Amino acid sequence: MTEDPITGSRIGTELKPAQAVLLIAGRELNAKLRTRSFVISTIISVVVLAAFVLLQSSSFDNGARSTVGLSGQATALGPQIVESAKQLGHNVQIVDIGDPAQGEQQVRDNDLDALVTGPVGSLQVTVKDTLNTELRNTLNGLMRQQILTSELAAADLDPKEVLGTAAAAQVNVKQLEPRGDDQGQRLVIGLIVAFLLYMALMIYGQMVAQGVVEEKSSRVVEILLATVRPWQLLAGKVLGLGIVGLIQFAVIAAVGLVAGVASGALTISGSAVAGVIAGLFWYLIGFFFYATIFGAVGSLVSRQEETQSVLTPVTMVIVIGFIFAINLLISNSDSTLTTIMAILPPFAPILMPGLTALGVAPIWMQVASILLSLAGIAFVAWLGGRIYRNAVLRTGSRVRLKDAISA
Repeated sequence: MTEDPITGSRIGTELKPAQAVLLIAGRELNAKLRTRSFVISTIISVVVLAAFVLLQSSSFDNGARSTVGLSGQATALGPQIVESAKQLGHNVQIVDIGDPAQGEQQVRDNDLDALVTGPVGSLQVTVKDTLNTELRNTLNGLMRQQILTSELAAADLDPKEVLGTAAAAQVNVKQLEPRGDDQGQRLVIGLIVAFLLYMALMIYGQMVAQGVVEEKSSRVVEILLATVRPWQLLAGKVLGLGIVGLIQFAVIAAVGLVAGVASGALTISGSAVAGVIAGLFWYLIGFFFYATIFGAVGSLVSRQEETQSVLTPVTMVIVIGFIFAINLLISNSDSTLTTIMAILPPFAPILMPGLTALGVAPIWMQVASILLSLAGIAFVAWLGGRIYRNAVLRTGSRVRLKDAISA
């Protein structure tokens, strides 16, 4: 018996189905992980993502911090300005200014974001161009409070008692469908997961098709099919490249998570963990569903330049699913349309992780979506295997889909 130099198995021996699939998957995994393009693309993606997170965090921090100079009677408002601005999510650093003219020059030199002068009930704010909204609201609120205090005192009323009563007054909120306080973070996680899944399906799904076309055009597939069956070869390629994509995106996501936590832009919560787990699960389901289709339609052509023509209908479905997912997650996550699309196999891998992260996907919807998706994978595996078997050994002109199915 001679050994197949590509699969490493003995030609003429019958491999068990699982063994054959794992053998092909290991071959794809070993080949792709060792390529320079994989290493370089991973490093570049990690660096870009980390830099983006840190830059956004730095920009956010700078935008939420102001240095304010106080002069004259306004110096008495320092502690109140700091506390009031903090409640609005804005950090203020107070600097006492003896000479208002000197303070104006510091504003021109960008050493101060604002200079506050004048009596407490009639404050004058000097800025170089625009006044930060939170700082404006803080100063307006303090000035109104001082005016109200003066008016109450003039009316022989206790300002502290009246202001305390007013501050304690709040509306009663009745929540019909209460959600957690971390809803904003849930939405961000859902959108990020949807985007990563979209990118994974587009990049690695097309990689499967290109690999099929490359092996077909080079006649390598003829050697491989001497050892394994067509469906085993297709399943092995999908599994191997799926693991490659999973490794790369896991590395990128881990770096992004570390950078987000380190910069304070992200906090680790139960919703974050659930979103990541859901994204991992649906990545596998979505990849096996679409990559099988990509591999099957890729076998219809024999040249790389013809690949896009047969992949366009599949990529359009993914693009439409991604666009719908983003819009529905943001504006209408509870609608009937969202529910229907979330349980359909072509759209579930992109939409369901976001709904899970948002906490709006009930158990019955998740179970129905998973069962239909698994059924969809079984169907496309059967159909894709049939197309692949009937088309992969045909070289030359493009094989019509109808002929590949009916052959």
